[in-house]
Amino acid sequence: MEVIRLSCNTFAKEFRVSTSRRFEIVSIMHLAEEALKESGIKNGILHAFLPHATAALITNEYEPRVARDYLKWVRTYVPPEADWEHNMIDNNAHAHIASALIGSSRTYPVINGRIVRGAWQELMLLELDGPRNRRVIIQIIGC
Repeated sequence: MEVIRLSCNTFAKEFRVSTSRRFEIVSIMHLAEEALKESGIKNGILHAFLPHATAALITNEYEPRVARDYLKWVRTYVPPEADWEHNMIDNNAHAHIASALIGSSRTYPVINGRIVRGAWQELMLLELDGPRNRRVIIQIIGC
């Protein structure tokens, strides 16, 4: 078997995103695109990570009505006013549960210097316990 060695790189950039409401959707695809451009990497993977336990990352259409629907879904299926045991500590159990279910990272292929995604897909930060200052880490691995 022939071994092929490629000269590849990694690149990471951290961004800060401020939210202004308890529940909020913020489109952050432009941050991922900025990091990719700065990296110079043309082919590989882009990984977005949110190092927080009360927020999440989603990939879907960013349109005001559907953004409100994402928040409505969270409030319906993980209601903040429910009798969550963690609320005895700091009244944000819903945010921890929703973040755990939705997830705090997303990964995209990068081909020919572009993030591969559907026509309407955007990377969004889903704030579940704001207002907060959130960190978003974009790491790109490729050649």
